[in-house]
Amino acid sequence: QVQVVESGGGLVQAGESLRLSCTASGVTFADVAMGWFRQAPGQEREGISFINWDGRITDYIDSVKGRFTISRGAVKNTLDLKMTNLKPEDTGIYYCAADRKRGAWADGAGWTHWGQGTQVTVSS
Repeated sequence: QVQVVESGGGLVQAGESLRLSCTASGVTFADVAMGWFRQAPGQEREGISFINWDGRITDYIDSVKGRFTISRGAVKNTLDLKMTNLKPEDTGIYYCAADRKRGAWADGAGWTHWGQGTQVTVSS
């Protein structure tokens, strides 16, 4: 059974930083693509960052480019998202996704495994 768990969310002020982490059991992160998604209040879930299976390819939506960095963690089977210069519009529940099967990476329907999410709140 695959379990994906996010951690690191919290309440910060605008301009501050947070690091989210994702850990998993039952699936080997090094074998699969990984992604981060978020769902803002009243909005649909959106893909915000992607990393391919070997970490050589990453991608971001425009609104987080230059501020967020996705990386495979130093500990096996972990994934990190370093978020800097946070803005109120970054507020939402952040989800880790593993093993993309089809479609564009930002399309959540193509991912196999999901965590339950971690809340990030950025106050102005």
